[in-house]
Amino acid sequence: MTESPPKLIVCPHCHTTNRVRAEQLGSAPDCGSCHQALFTGHSTALPDAATFDRHITRNEIPVLVDFWAPWCGPCRQMAPGYEQAATQLEPHVRLAKVDTEALPALGARFNIRSIPTLALFKGGHEVARQAGAMGAADIVRWVKAHGG
Repeated sequence: MTESPPKLIVCPHCHTTNRVRAEQLGSAPDCGSCHQALFTGHSTALPDAATFDRHITRNEIPVLVDFWAPWCGPCRQMAPGYEQAATQLEPHVRLAKVDTEALPALGARFNIRSIPTLALFKGGHEVARQAGAMGAADIVRWVKAHGG
């Protein structure tokens, strides 16, 4: 049996890029740098544009980004479902969150007009977008329908 080539996975804690064999994704791999779990069953807060860019461009798994703001009622309503979706989609999809109030330039860069907005990225490019709050099952269905 031949081994599959490793995938690049960015650590949700220290944001270091790791090489992980595809067949090891589901066996709780740890970061080679900080030694914490690469998949936690929770979304990853992206605190700045550089970290966002690293996760979007370096992860060789799709990255689902929730563009949200703390004052947004529908965003707060969707948050528990988004976390539930993370437990179902990891380790094949990384779920991340961008606070558009803290990072308005990032929201502007992606022309985010309403929140919450989910954007699915593959290979550094946005491949799908959905505005409006959704429950966990709908999030999972939508991601899988778009190749996540």
